[in-house]
Amino acid sequence: MSFSQTEKAETFTHRTRIRCCASEAFHWHVRPGAFQRLTPPWERVRVLAQRGGIENGAEATLETAAGPFMLRWVARHQDFIEGVQFRDVQVSGPFARWEHTHRFTPDGSDAFWMEDRIDYALPFGRLGYVLARGTVAAKLARIFRYRHDVLVHDLAVHQTFRGEPMNILVSGASGLVGSALVPFLTAGGHTVVKLTRQSEPDAGPSAMWNPAAGQIDLSRVGRIDAVVHLAGESVAQRWTPEAKRRIRESRVAGTRLLAEALAGLPQPPKTLVCASATGFYGDRGDEWLDESSTQGRGFLAEVVRDWETAAVPVAERGIRVVHLRFGIVLAPNGGALKKMLPAFRVGLGGRIANGRAYWSWIALDDVLGVIHHALTNVSLHGVVNAVTPDSATNEDFTRTLGRVLNRPTMFPVPRFAVELLFGEMGREALLASFRVKPVRLLEGCFKFAFPDLEPALRHLLGRPGKVPRS
Repeated sequence: MSFSQTEKAETFTHRTRIRCCASEAFHWHVRPGAFQRLTPPWERVRVLAQRGGIENGAEATLETAAGPFMLRWVARHQDFIEGVQFRDVQVSGPFARWEHTHRFTPDGSDAFWMEDRIDYALPFGRLGYVLARGTVAAKLARIFRYRHDVLVHDLAVHQTFRGEPMNILVSGASGLVGSALVPFLTAGGHTVVKLTRQSEPDAGPSAMWNPAAGQIDLSRVGRIDAVVHLAGESVAQRWTPEAKRRIRESRVAGTRLLAEALAGLPQPPKTLVCASATGFYGDRGDEWLDESSTQGRGFLAEVVRDWETAAVPVAERGIRVVHLRFGIVLAPNGGALKKMLPAFRVGLGGRIANGRAYWSWIALDDVLGVIHHALTNVSLHGVVNAVTPDSATNEDFTRTLGRVLNRPTMFPVPRFAVELLFGEMGREALLASFRVKPVRLLEGCFKFAFPDLEPALRHLLGRPGKVPRS
């Protein structure tokens, strides 16, 4: 990573050597989903319109944040050389000048140098340089560190599968995991069909269903090789009787509806990967739990049991079924981490109750890797714990998050406050202890990109610090 300055412009360069052939990495960038995968989760960026891909003359219109303001940015692609480079140039936007060159330089037969070079000029002349040069330079370094880490991860994961690209049906595609999974799969060369409740213009191929009404139509999806079922009502709410009904029905009835529809297809898919949860084990203190552990007590444990049982029609048809029992999925744009960040960023974070409860967690990038592992390993079936090998106590988790954000963690949340605010959900989800081991993933030689908490948080939040590379 380097910066240089001339009288007219700044130049930022970030280079990484990646073990993958340059042409494969180049085509990863050509496919739909690459831009979404490379956009950091802390950046507010939205694609408003797109004409073409990255070939000469293609254009993209984006909406991006500059502090509290949203700005429109139009970029045009040029200087496209197959397998070598492409460049996007700002037509209109926040910079006085912006040219971003993506260059792929082979380094032997199985590696290449990924180079991102940006030649830019800030608005408002010298005043812009005085006020914003340091901020912009730091932001570029943060963004491209993240982008290259994601590229390294995704290329490594996709290289583990040498079969034909798959047609994959995905439910819950707009959720935290689904919205990352779809571009991960499409950039890797697969085709995704979204199972949605309503039509989404320009959202690609889709199929319709309405789990609450018991309706599903798979007649137009064509051949489906595999299904990833992620849909379900969020449990992160106060569990009123109505909320508990929705949580149960969305998972149990929704899974049964999909399973029966898949089992009834003339040519059913070969694989169903179904989201599940470590809530199956219940509050077990510091007891190590694995896939052979018995069911625990409580509402969540009962829901998970019935949720997994609802997929029986698929298994009876001979379709391989993998139930991924997820722990806390870490991502700054959703789930538990998003809810924690506001308090921790202003120094008001702290442990929950005595902090001794174990939290089994997994970084979003590893969630995508685990799903890919489940899709492509035909010997894997049944229950699989989708968590990192080393659970953290709540106190360890909060201290680590505070250290990553460079903030104190001196404001614990008393147990009575959790129970008062969240009731049964607080007791079963926030105060409960789940110390879960991913035994089947480890036996299958799955390689976690982020097995340790601090590097995972630094990567996800774009904070300085060394993160591992595959």
